[in-house]
Amino acid sequence: MRLLLKKTVDKLGKIGDVVNVRDGYGRNYLLPKGLATSVTPENIREIAIERAHYEEEEAKRRAELAAEAETLVGASVTITMKAGEEGHLYGAVTAQLVSDGLAKLGYGVDAKLIKMEPIKEVGEFTVVAQLHAEVTVDIKVWVVAEGGEALTAVEDAKAAHAAELAAAAESGEAS
Repeated sequence: MRLLLKKTVDKLGKIGDVVNVRDGYGRNYLLPKGLATSVTPENIREIAIERAHYEEEEAKRRAELAAEAETLVGASVTITMKAGEEGHLYGAVTAQLVSDGLAKLGYGVDAKLIKMEPIKEVGEFTVVAQLHAEVTVDIKVWVVAEGGEALTAVEDAKAAHAAELAAAAESGEAS
């Protein structure tokens, strides 16, 4: 069944795309939910206008998210958890914990946007926040065991990381 998408559908297409789908998917899901319509010259013209408007708004949204990503560059989160002697955590660091840590620092990143596998060991990790399909930013996650010695070492490493970022920013501005 050939249909014209009225809205963007994940893993299928964007607004204005003509797609071939199975009859049941089209009849039972896309058409009743108003996500697609039949392919006619009138519908194609109408959707083309909506697509232009959609693309303008999407460009604005992408620019806003890129600006937000710039503020996240160099962000790092320290998460303290119980760990065994070898550094294995008794739980796991999840995207929700990272999101909560970023919220404490003043960044509003939803846990659904953080792409990572659960972290089960103490150490330094880099996770990706995918704010948009085309806008991603790396975030440092420091996982430390409860106790003062490990936390002091992490704070020293974070200070060194911040100094590296500042040096990189200065050399980029000097160019």
